[in-house]
Amino acid sequence: MKLLYPAIFTPCEESEGYTVVVPDLPGCVTEGKSLVDAIEMGVDAASGWILGELEDGNSIPSASRMNTIPVEPGSFVNLLVLDIDAYAEKYGQKVVRKNITIPAWLNTYGEKNHINFSKVLQEALMKKASG
Repeated sequence: MKLLYPAIFTPCEESEGYTVVVPDLPGCVTEGKSLVDAIEMGVDAASGWILGELEDGNSIPSASRMNTIPVEPGSFVNLLVLDIDAYAEKYGQKVVRKNITIPAWLNTYGEKNHINFSKVLQEALMKKASG
């Protein structure tokens, strides 16, 4: 699912960066060190906001039309393109069921010792991913 949300970009006074506010997503505020960085940070923050709502079973707000967003002098509105499916694949907390094959003796050992196979696999994969 791809979404478009308008965001307000305001230049920072003390640096070359920008503050980014997505008015349709309450509390969705971020900043970037440059305009490119601010756009990337805005997409990340808005995508995370949307994904969190979807994973909690909530509906997401409709996007406002760009020309209805009030802006202060010096600020401007730009659209953020959100690829929620790609974001969820990378950062989502949705549980995915996997079938695995292990030797029978290892299964017996795990069951006798009340080992949570899913937890062990998750911990091993996280360790592998981090280093």
